[in-house]
Amino acid sequence: MPDSVSDAVSGAVSGAASGATPAPGLADLLAAMPLASHLGVTLDEATPEATRGSLAWSAELCTVGGVLHGGALMTLADAVGAVCAYLNLPAGAGTSTVESKTNFLRAVRSGGVHATARPLHVGGTVVVVQTDLRDDESRLVGQTTQTQLVLTPKDRS
Repeated sequence: MPDSVSDAVSGAVSGAASGATPAPGLADLLAAMPLASHLGVTLDEATPEATRGSLAWSAELCTVGGVLHGGALMTLADAVGAVCAYLNLPAGAGTSTVESKTNFLRAVRSGGVHATARPLHVGGTVVVVQTDLRDDESRLVGQTTQTQLVLTPKDRS
């Protein structure tokens, strides 16, 4: 089993960056993250400029009082942010999260949460992504900033 989005779709994305093969589809990107898929995360759009995904509220993902668990929100943010970072990598590179910070701003007791991830910095060593989490009424419920290490082929061997 692949241990990261990069391992699961590296061939397709590397080829896409060089123009050799088409970029992976949303289903391929999501399949690379079994935990996110298992929890019900969906990907709605994935481009280097913005990646969007969602997670529906369900009782199985809640903590006390029917509030969507912070870990579920962080999984959504991490998955959507990782795809955004991955789509900003140079050809042949992979990525791994080295830091992630989430601020929880509002409880979610129904509906869904919608994530939008955008790169704040795309460099040769790290990619920094900010992911906004909003409820069905477009209220900000959380914000995650994550740093992804850029792993070149020599780093991965």
